[in-house]
Amino acid sequence: MATFTSSLPDTLLRLLEEKAKELALPKNKLIEKALELYLEHLNRAAYIKSYKQMAKDKDLLSIVEEGLTDYTAQLENRDNETN
Repeated sequence: MATFTSSLPDTLLRLLEEKAKELALPKNKLIEKALELYLEHLNRAAYIKSYKQMAKDKDLLSIVEEGLTDYTAQLENRDNETN
């Protein structure tokens, strides 16, 4: 595991110390978990943003609709073959 050194504002360090004591966790473990959660949040926000952008893309929507039409036809054909 790599070592990371950083400086934080005094108020944030005090809050970190208080919360670490409250949760009975080492400060580095609390920072690690908080960073993991924050990075996960950023990834989710990026996915949401990209999906919103895709929803506005007329060409992409056209391709998706065409693909769904083909997929529906395949399912109907399969149903007809089994009946």
